[in-house]
Amino acid sequence: MLKTMAAGLAALIAMYLLGGMSARHEIFPWPQLSALRKMAGGERAAAPSRYAFDAKERLIADESKTLVTCPTQTDRTAVLLILGQSNAANDGGQRHRSDYGARVVNAFDKRCFIAASPLLGSTDTKGEYWTLLANQLIASGQYDSVILAPLAYSGSEVTRWATGGDLNPVLVDTVKQLQDSDYRITSVLWVQGEKDLVIGTTAETYQEHFISMVDTLRQHGVEAPVYISIASKCLEPSNGGFKEHIPDNAIVRAQLALSKSGHGIREGVNTDVLLDPDDRYDDCHIGGTGAEKVSQAWLKLLRSDRRLQTMR
Repeated sequence: MLKTMAAGLAALIAMYLLGGMSARHEIFPWPQLSALRKMAGGERAAAPSRYAFDAKERLIADESKTLVTCPTQTDRTAVLLILGQSNAANDGGQRHRSDYGARVVNAFDKRCFIAASPLLGSTDTKGEYWTLLANQLIASGQYDSVILAPLAYSGSEVTRWATGGDLNPVLVDTVKQLQDSDYRITSVLWVQGEKDLVIGTTAETYQEHFISMVDTLRQHGVEAPVYISIASKCLEPSNGGFKEHIPDNAIVRAQLALSKSGHGIREGVNTDVLLDPDDRYDDCHIGGTGAEKVSQAWLKLLRSDRRLQTMR
């Protein structure tokens, strides 16, 4: 009896070990048994999502969005074209929504939606601070309405935005959609550079590709100032960055030089300097306190330029 029990126990242990090894290495009989199980029970369907994305993982639909009639642009309407990588996209640590209903909208594909994180037109589905900025622009009395047109791709390097890059035609298409909707872009806000620091882009190459992107905008009728943020900081390998950040680097030097180069290019917010470690929820992306700081800094910049335009 004991011999029989011992033999049975040994067989069970052997079968357990064989099954574990088979599953780990995808060898007989695991693939065959797995296939039979799927045939018998059917493949489990993926849970439905409220989001839809295009081939480049850009958010193009969200069932929770509220479609509205696009506001008519007046001289008190800001139309912001937002470009860059993750810290311009939907990777923020805090979501925001319009405090003014249809006076703050997310323009996408010739349609308008009441602005709320995440914004259509950019990658990912977390938070963003552009809607917060739009609320502040109206609260300050600077504008009566704000049109947000985001086009930001997480992890994108500057060469992808230049002529010949895969994002350049998407940029042109976005500009044309806004123009077809009778919108004139009032400011272009660029937040990008972290990826290029990691891959070792030289200052000269960064400037060349950025100017190429600006030339694309000018060739398609965008006369608005282009604000280039000083942005190169994204720490930790889990974010694709480094362990430590060197403030004086090739990308920052390129961004500062570009902001003084003319072509309607102006210095934007310096997130490298502005944000403390606690303002980034994962050593790279902007959290709630960071969103407050960055939106206030953009508000100050745009308010100053608005004042200058009014004086002319």
